[in-house]
Amino acid sequence: MSAGFNAGLAAHLAGGLTTVCHAWAITRSDGKVFAFTDHDRPLSFAGIRFRADTGLSALALQQSTGLSVDNTEALGALSDASLREDEIEQGRFDGADVRAWLVNWADPAQHWLNFRGTIGELTRAGGGFRAELRGLTEALNRPQGRVYQKPCTAVLGDRMCRFNLGSEGFVHDIPLQGHSDYRRFTWDFTLPFAPEWFARGRLEVTAGPAAGLWGAIKSDSIEEDGRVIELWEPIRAGIAAGTVLRLTAGCDKRTDTCSGKFDNLKNYQGFPDLPGEDWVVSVPSGAKANTGGSRR
Repeated sequence: MSAGFNAGLAAHLAGGLTTVCHAWAITRSDGKVFAFTDHDRPLSFAGIRFRADTGLSALALQQSTGLSVDNTEALGALSDASLREDEIEQGRFDGADVRAWLVNWADPAQHWLNFRGTIGELTRAGGGFRAELRGLTEALNRPQGRVYQKPCTAVLGDRMCRFNLGSEGFVHDIPLQGHSDYRRFTWDFTLPFAPEWFARGRLEVTAGPAAGLWGAIKSDSIEEDGRVIELWEPIRAGIAAGTVLRLTAGCDKRTDTCSGKFDNLKNYQGFPDLPGEDWVVSVPSGAKANTGGSRR
């Protein structure tokens, strides 16, 4: 047994006759915790109460001592008391933190954390759900380093971009007026922003059942009936009329936009002077003097 293994649980397992079960806790990005056990009664330990009436179970963990990704799947039933179908559809469980324990249900103080990771792909069908669990080494699969390309590789407002999105004129709160399937939002009045100011930005719901949900803005235009903002994907929850929506300006990753719109060219993370493909495949020409200067 490892040094971190619970001594009481180790002694219990060594005895031969065991009373162990599994327990899981899911912590979403909004701080809400969902806890389950495959035992037939609720359990409490580590400051968490684990529900027994959720029908949750998990397949065998695949773990290694190397850098391969630990993985498993959790299966369970959907209900208002546990994981709701609409919240899965809204993406509220995407990337949620997951912990799994082996626990002695006769003495819950004897428990061992044998898995920690995040939720990957999560699907629902037939009143149930299937969640892929990804281990901590999953983060090692992310690409590292910079990409050699003309457009900026930073995300607007991140530590590479360093632009303060809280600056006046780049975030605007506005009440919901009209919409089409929570994808196309309309207002019968103009906004003090140029067309496409919020294109490639985001629209976030700040209150109500959909609070915290957001969508990427596809287009921002002025039409005869007022301002129209369309998302790439609809907000998957009901939004009451008058609910405040927060619009955040977008960036198309070009140097002109970085300089003119955000005055942030010093933090531009692209290579605007990168030669194009025509220059790379070009050959010497006898039509004019070859002085070694610019090809333009």
